[in-house]
Amino acid sequence: MQTARALRENANTSVNSSKQETAELKRSLKARHLTMISLGGTIGTGLFLASGGAIHAAGPGGALLSYLVIGIMVYFLMTSLAEMGAYMPVAGSFSTYANKFVDPSLGFALGWNYWYNWAITIAAELSAVTMIMKFWFPHTPSFIWSAVFLVIMFLLNYLSVKGFGEAEYWFSLIKVVTVVIFVITGALMIFGIMGGHVIGFKNFTIGDAPFHGGFMSMLGIFMAAGFSFQGTELLGVAAGETDDPAKSIPRAVKQVFWRILLFYVLAILVIGLLIPYTNGSLANSDVSVSPFTLVFQKAGIAFAASVMNAVILTAVLSAGNSGMYASTRMLWDLARQGNAPKFLGKLNKNGVPVNALILTSLVGTLAFLASLFGDGTVYVWLLNASGMSGFIAWLGIAICHYRFRRAFVAQGMDLNKLPYKSKFFPFGPIFAFAVCGFVVLGQNYSAFMGNHIDWNGVLVSYIGLPLFLILWLGYKFVKKTKVIPLQKCDLSN
Repeated sequence: MQTARALRENANTSVNSSKQETAELKRSLKARHLTMISLGGTIGTGLFLASGGAIHAAGPGGALLSYLVIGIMVYFLMTSLAEMGAYMPVAGSFSTYANKFVDPSLGFALGWNYWYNWAITIAAELSAVTMIMKFWFPHTPSFIWSAVFLVIMFLLNYLSVKGFGEAEYWFSLIKVVTVVIFVITGALMIFGIMGGHVIGFKNFTIGDAPFHGGFMSMLGIFMAAGFSFQGTELLGVAAGETDDPAKSIPRAVKQVFWRILLFYVLAILVIGLLIPYTNGSLANSDVSVSPFTLVFQKAGIAFAASVMNAVILTAVLSAGNSGMYASTRMLWDLARQGNAPKFLGKLNKNGVPVNALILTSLVGTLAFLASLFGDGTVYVWLLNASGMSGFIAWLGIAICHYRFRRAFVAQGMDLNKLPYKSKFFPFGPIFAFAVCGFVVLGQNYSAFMGNHIDWNGVLVSYIGLPLFLILWLGYKFVKKTKVIPLQKCDLSN
């Protein structure tokens, strides 16, 4: 066992070497930036548009319970990521952790998987932008708006990490204010303070509410809820550019979790109470019948659709901005580790990985163009492959944390020396792994439920899984890597 003095020296060495490793990156992100970056990745179209479909499919009670379970799982994941990130703040985050605590082949696969996920997400956001702008300008060509917003996202990331952080802060603030106003307005309507009559809980008792469609309907909502919460792990990627990760990361974890959970749970509760789950408009993804728009219109707020369209535009721009940041940092870290071409590891004078940024932008652009030509089949396949990538990243975080903590103990290190310690180990990462695995395997359970297996549906839904396995096992075969023994895990950075 190490002496107390040796433990202190080891902890200090870890933090100092971590700073040296990312010294070229500018540690310009403050705690408020970190909080809003995670919020920006989660509060978006999943809440503003998809929440209505969730209530329509599973009833208000089913939607609430599904989002609550996934929210708790995400909290466990965030505490896992915070423990590793506060101790070892690196831009590569869970890709680097997998390299050090599990197996280099897993780190390689997680890094490329995560880069691909967000690069394709940029293309998805560019597609969404064109639809949103056509709400106001129906006759303008699609490519004009996608080009304008791609340039905006590129410049926000190119100038400096502080510029990205500030942009994300204000984008996210707009969404947060919108949700707060929505919840307050909804509560006033429920209790009859606005609108003239008390609505109460009657919509929770119509038909077979509050739980509609049983467990299988809730299973489908688990998937939607999981997609909605993706982006919280951006906190780990941003750790390498945070000015005081030991304090900022734990603080951000506490704030982000409660805000996200309250926003989602309260918003879904308000929608479920004010709009019957039988209302067909809830299943429509058009902004003009977004559940937020419907509630604001019911409250008598003029131009509700235009206001919500502007907010959703902000949400889309925020998601694209965060996606470009995350994928660029992951690609830069892959290059630094020798798992991507060296030129992608170049930083400009502001500490921005400019070559990685350019390549990521080009991939996003090409994927977007694929949606414009032909019938968009290529784009749909890319998007479906990307859809599972977020869940795979979460599985990776759970595995890395479990191995990190066990290695920490196995090497005789004092857990009290961790800047932040997850209170839920080992239950937290095990629970998160189980739920994520369940969601991954159940991506398209309905394809197996008919008289014949829908092989096309299976292929489209699960394509991300074999792509990840090819990266993982292919690297393992070529490089002959093995799982790192706990005693040899690299706990210094």
